[in-house]
Amino acid sequence: MPVVRPVPDRLAPRLSILDRYVLRQLLLALLASTGALATLIWLTQSLHFVSLVVGRGLSLRVFLELTSLLIPSFVAVILPITTFVVVQFIYQRLGTDRELTVMQAAGLSPLMMARPGLLCATIATGLCLILNVWIVPVSYHAFRQYEFQIRNRMAAFLIQDGVFTQVSDNMTVYIRERAKDGTLRGIMVEDDRTPGAEATILAEEGNLVINDEQPHVVLFNGSRQEIDSHTGRLNVLTFARNTIDLSSPHGPHTRLPDANELSIAQLLHPDMRQYSRRDESKMFIEAWRRLSTPFCAFSFAMIGLVGAMGGNYSRQASILRPVLAILAIVAVQALTLLVQNLASRNLHLMPLMWICTLGPGVICAFVLFVPEFRADREPLSRVAGPRA
Repeated sequence: MPVVRPVPDRLAPRLSILDRYVLRQLLLALLASTGALATLIWLTQSLHFVSLVVGRGLSLRVFLELTSLLIPSFVAVILPITTFVVVQFIYQRLGTDRELTVMQAAGLSPLMMARPGLLCATIATGLCLILNVWIVPVSYHAFRQYEFQIRNRMAAFLIQDGVFTQVSDNMTVYIRERAKDGTLRGIMVEDDRTPGAEATILAEEGNLVINDEQPHVVLFNGSRQEIDSHTGRLNVLTFARNTIDLSSPHGPHTRLPDANELSIAQLLHPDMRQYSRRDESKMFIEAWRRLSTPFCAFSFAMIGLVGAMGGNYSRQASILRPVLAILAIVAVQALTLLVQNLASRNLHLMPLMWICTLGPGVICAFVLFVPEFRADREPLSRVAGPRA
């Protein structure tokens, strides 16, 4: 009578020593690779904000606080890719060192050998889901708010004497000195907020005040010089007291958050008083994208497992399978982006987003594990046949 391997051993909930050994390597490698790649992307992307911070005379702390809010979005993008790389690398190394061969000779089935990789994929998928649904929208919203304050408000509070400070994209302020009581002396303001009516404002002294959370400067004993765009004449207006708003023409309450800042509930039920019908479809796509893309981590990990464990070991196959796995990842990623683009034009194609993210993982699981279950059923059918 043929011997049947017990199924409960293969599906045991407790992790064995081998499971913990492989899982520890996977998680450490995943943490190291994701952290290193996220740091590299953060360094390259933060260079775009150097001119914004330095040009307005802000400190290094403000620069770090601003750019660090983008890190969760970087991690959410690269985590599925690093999951594939880690699973592929660790299992490929186990196969090269013949550790998988020893495990198989000890009676471990493909599912039992792949269980640490499946656990790693589950953890990565859960992290991606938490990032996409909760952490990334909150951090990106804080980033946009902080950036808006820097461009329109914060630089006005950090005006330095003897320095031309660009408080916004179309306003520059210069003061000769700042007294101990906060009085500004020798003030010059270049105001280009109104196209065709650019003005230069000079004042002997002034004070910086806050009105409705907006920075204003009250000027005393000055003049406003403006060139008429039609006649080319210089118009000079003297004043004893004048107040200038140092923020942009649009206050912070008029900035509409984009789709990346909204929560899932806000994306699925947008306020149509603020957004157009065209934006509504984009919000639906963004909501489904956040819910579906985390499962790319599972599919990518399954592709890595098939690339490392599929077929018999040989030197030629050990090189060919990883290359095919990488090409499969590129193809799945390109297909996912293509489907998202098509779904933004036709909402009836949104289910394809789930097929592109979950489909490759299901197919790889079928290829890797179904032959094992078929092999288990054959002895059972042979044993049950004579008794019948």
